Parts: sequence; C-alpha cells; structure tokens
Amino acid sequence: MPISVAAAPASGPLAITVSGGVMTVGLNRPAKRNALDDATVLALEGCFATLPKGVAAVVIHGVGDHFCAGLDLSELTERDVTDGMLHSRMWHRTFDRIQFGPVPVVAALKGAVIGGGLELAAACHVRVAETGTFYALPEGQRGIFVGGGGSVRLPRLVGVARMADMMLTGRTYSAEEGVPLGFSQYLAGAGEGFDLAQKLAARMAGNAPMTNFAVIQALPRIADSDPQAGLLMESLMAAVAQGDDEAKTRMRDFLAKKAGKVRPG
Repeated sequence: MPISVAAAPASGPLAITVSGGVMTVGLNRPAKRNALDDATVLALEGCFATLPKGVAAVVIHGVGDHFCAGLDLSELTERDVTDGMLHSRMWHRTFDRIQFGPVPVVAALKGAVIGGGLELAAACHVRVAETGTFYALPEGQRGIFVGGGGSVRLPRLVGVARMADMMLTGRTYSAEEGVPLGFSQYLAGAGEGFDLAQKLAARMAGNAPMTNFAVIQALPRIADSDPQAGLLMESLMAAVAQGDDEAKTRMRDFLAKKAGKVRPG
C-alpha cells in the first residue's frame, strides 16, 4: 500500500507517494492542466533535493487528464532581463536535479505535454506516453522562448529542425508519432501509462545502484564529450561499477546460475 510523504501533502502542488523503492510525484494542479507555476517548480526542486531514504526510482505524472500544459501564463508578469534570466535559471536548476539526480526518473505522459511540460518530460530518463498524448511548443505564438532547458534537451531527442518547426508553426505531434521520433520510448493504451511507468521504475529500482548512477551521470556526459575523453571516462566508470560490492555479488550469482538470463520481450 503506498504511503504518503508528509513533507508533500496531496493538497499541495505535488501529490507524492512511496511504495517499495519507487516514489511517484504527481503534478497536482488538474484545474490548470498541471501548468507549472513557481510554487510547483520550487516544490519539484525540493522534492528531488531531498529524496527519502530507500527510494531507487521515481515516476512523474500528472493528476487528472493531462501531464503538463507548460508554464502557467497567468503568473507571467512583465519582467526585466535580469528577472527573466533568473526565472529561467530556477527552472534549469530544478530540471537538472531531475536529470542528474541519484535515481532514474520515468515520466508517465498523457493529454497535454506542452511547452515547459515537454521540457520537464525531456529531463526524465524514460518517457511513457498514453494514446491521446500530444506534444506542442507554442512559444512562437505566445511571443516567448523556451526557458526550462528545452533548447538543450529536446534537439537531442527529436532534432533541431523538428523543434524549430514546432516553435515556428505551432505544429503538434501525437503519441503514436512521438515514439519513432523520440518524444517517448514507450506507447501505452489509454489509462495504462501510469501502470507501465510504475513497472519500468520498479525494474530500474532493482538494478545495481552504481550502474543506475553511471547511466544517469556518466552516459550523457560521455555522449557530449570528445570521443577519446569519452572513452577514458567510460573505462573509469566501468572500473568503478565492476569494483562495487553489489556488482561482484550479482556476477557471482549469475555465474552460479542463480540469476535469470536475458530473454526477449
């Protein structure tokens, strides 16, 4: 039975539960299609800065019918350049805690995944989209620009040209289109995305912690580095991982035929 985390009550901007090694973080503004106001972004930062002991994976989802409709435009006041930059940096700080935190994060997507909501999803490591999910970047029509790290993360997923097209023309993509294009890795039926995200998170939570840490921390940096520097970093990370006590135990179990083999599906 999931247990509530007292530090983040369901009546607040986040609805958080922990069950086993998996924590679920629900964006809890359904009347606003879970649009991100400052309170929600700061709550996300605090949540990922102080993960409860024993949490080995996280699922982010939206309470209600939508994942996240992006920046809450009702909060968008006229800012000078300095205030605008600091506001964007707050989002960067929060989403970096998600992408480069200690545990893998799965996004369970449904309904609107728009603007800042798509930027949030891109900061997660695995994305599951239900049929009915749609992606959009309407910043061009709003007279603004992405500020939550989208210009860095989204081109790595879907390409610069596709992101530019979305911002310039308002083009949207469906869940079915999104899997081969890189918006998500999994497609689930209506109402089935959260359960699949939970299963994937539970599988991740069962991995060796050092391997999960290496995938989160080292893999993206290796991919962005000079090839020879990347290969050196890979060697160092491989040595650290296989020298960990957990890895040694798992390898002994495999060699003793106590661990399952890789199967298709």
